[in-house]
Amino acid sequence: MTDGRIGGEPPGAADLEALALAAMARLPDAFKPHVEGVVVQIADFADEDVLAELEIENPWELTGLYHGRPLDEQSIWDSGAMPPIVTLFRLPLLAEWIESGGRLDALIFHVVVHEIGHHFGLSDDDMHALEDSAPD
Repeated sequence: MTDGRIGGEPPGAADLEALALAAMARLPDAFKPHVEGVVVQIADFADEDVLAELEIENPWELTGLYHGRPLDEQSIWDSGAMPPIVTLFRLPLLAEWIESGGRLDALIFHVVVHEIGHHFGLSDDDMHALEDSAPD
């Protein structure tokens, strides 16, 4: 699975993690130093506690999640906190990929930009502009 097209074995967690890290590497240079400490995790689905907290009934509806304090809310006095985490939910992502017929790498990039946008405290419009400004 190298080109993000549908076919062959379904991508595993390592494949999605590699695509997510590649997506982060595509961010504009000004953003890169601020995402170096962000951890990428892959899970098949969000757990029941996360879904309940977000008031999402169907686990297939959640493709990604940012967990951490946005940069604009961090302080030099923060100590011992867990690093920010972007979790991608593999099975909902694969379902969306199949339904859309698009490229998996493009979908992963879209979701990663959205979740990283939360890290920066960006609005949805800012996230779309960030996605549009990234090199191919």
